[in-house]
Amino acid sequence: MAISPKILLQFLLVFLTVVSSFLLTARSESESDLVDDLLSLQSQSKSGVIHLDDRTVSKFLTSTTVPRPYSLLIFFDATQLHDKTELHLKELRHEFTLLASSFIENNNRSTKLFFCDIEFRESQSSFHLFGVNSLPHIRLVGQTARSVKDDSEPMDQSDFSRMAESMADFVEARTKLTVGPIHRPPILSKRQLTLMVAVFMIWFPFALKKIFTGETLLHDPKIWLAGAVFVYFFSVSGAMHNIIRKMPMFLVDRNDPNKMIFFYQGSGMQLGAEGFAIGFLYTVVGLLLAFVTHILVRVRDATVKRVVMIFVMLVSLWAVNKVISLDNWKTGYGVHGYLPSSWF
Repeated sequence: MAISPKILLQFLLVFLTVVSSFLLTARSESESDLVDDLLSLQSQSKSGVIHLDDRTVSKFLTSTTVPRPYSLLIFFDATQLHDKTELHLKELRHEFTLLASSFIENNNRSTKLFFCDIEFRESQSSFHLFGVNSLPHIRLVGQTARSVKDDSEPMDQSDFSRMAESMADFVEARTKLTVGPIHRPPILSKRQLTLMVAVFMIWFPFALKKIFTGETLLHDPKIWLAGAVFVYFFSVSGAMHNIIRKMPMFLVDRNDPNKMIFFYQGSGMQLGAEGFAIGFLYTVVGLLLAFVTHILVRVRDATVKRVVMIFVMLVSLWAVNKVISLDNWKTGYGVHGYLPSSWF
């Protein structure tokens, strides 16, 4: 007996429906397993940042179907570069962990976004897969990203400017998720704060007595003199520049690792030791000028005055000459004397 085309078509539709339902169920279970694995790894991390390697990158990214039920924000790290202060990897890594823990706390175990890190020595293949050739580097792999290199979004350097807060702005702009406030740990714990208050309450009556009797360090003119000299040296040595830019005191010569570079030739950079050397010369001239105007004028012997003035002028001339010579060496600009032509 021949089977009619209508019955055959109905049988085919039923078969396709069963197969598609089975595939969708299998995919749903597979995606659910991946999310459960990510949640398990996240719970094992104190900061909520999941540590990935080449195997887990393949498991959660390259071997999965698109779209994924989650996005990954990945911090690329290299522990051997943590001592290079100009990269700020330690600080950025800390801010990244604050971002991750704050997002998890504010969103009650959200499964839409997970925070991960990859270490260079452990996962060089993953660095090559993402096309990462410089650090610091943070990249967002969205749910629809097929190629982790071409379809993912790297975070710009400007997004590091305000640390965790600017990273949160990047996440919210790209994922449409709400990060929430960044929860930073307090500077002092409750126990430390309680101890400090107790010590202050014990010390305060004794300090009050010292203040009324004029026996504190603030009543000593020598302290004010030393403070004034320190402020002057701090201002002319470029110490604030060193702190803001986190400049090193010296560099190691690339051609000779045993040789240290204390003076850098070029107008765009100043080392810490270089600034302190110039600050010392400025301070010497300033102290000599203060000595002449406050102490030497009280000396009655004219011969002593002349000898000291000549010495002060020679030392000041030497110091100023060293500063000008260093500026000429660094920038190439020379300082020349000028005499009006009407004098001749």
